[in-house]
Amino acid sequence: MTVFDARLRRRLADPLARGAKLIDVPWVTPDRLTAAGLATGLGSAAAAAGTLWALALVLWLVSRAFDGLDGPLARRRAAGSGSPAGGFFDITADFVVYGTTVVGVALGASRAQVAPWWPFLLVMLAYYINGTAFLAFSSIAERTGRRIDDGRSLSFLGGLAEGAETIAVHSLWLLVPGWAGGIAIAWAGVVALSAGQRIIAGFAALT
Repeated sequence: MTVFDARLRRRLADPLARGAKLIDVPWVTPDRLTAAGLATGLGSAAAAAGTLWALALVLWLVSRAFDGLDGPLARRRAAGSGSPAGGFFDITADFVVYGTTVVGVALGASRAQVAPWWPFLLVMLAYYINGTAFLAFSSIAERTGRRIDDGRSLSFLGGLAEGAETIAVHSLWLLVPGWAGGIAIAWAGVVALSAGQRIIAGFAALT
């Protein structure tokens, strides 16, 4: 993972653990937090498509807060490890939210005539290649006993584009939608480089 993402994860580990302790009541479950993150993420995409940029930003950040709490709560209840089903739901929800928010911003920006739609198509292509690389590695690494354990459900190969960077970039184009097209082109390049990095590192690790 990137230095920024790694540092942020370390800095947020204790606050998120304390947050998980505060919300550790029977009716709050990790899966419900994941579902709440998915719902607010979809709401952010819809708000962006409607050019409601401030609302989209708030819902995006709330969505990522839910996403940050589901793992610590799962590990707290499972004595250090989350459930496989919960991990699957979490990563699937993340992919849905990332993809739909890109589409939402593309629709809103083109509708408001502040940016064309095609830079966001490049982002989606880069996300597809990047996701394929790390999911394929995770599956094969698990099967061959070469799992990378950093506390998450999957074996993540490091890359330039990680969760913290994704949150920052998605927030940025909601803050300044007039620059969203240029931000999307640059971000697509970063994600593409990250995908290439993961492909090379994954092949080397499995050789």
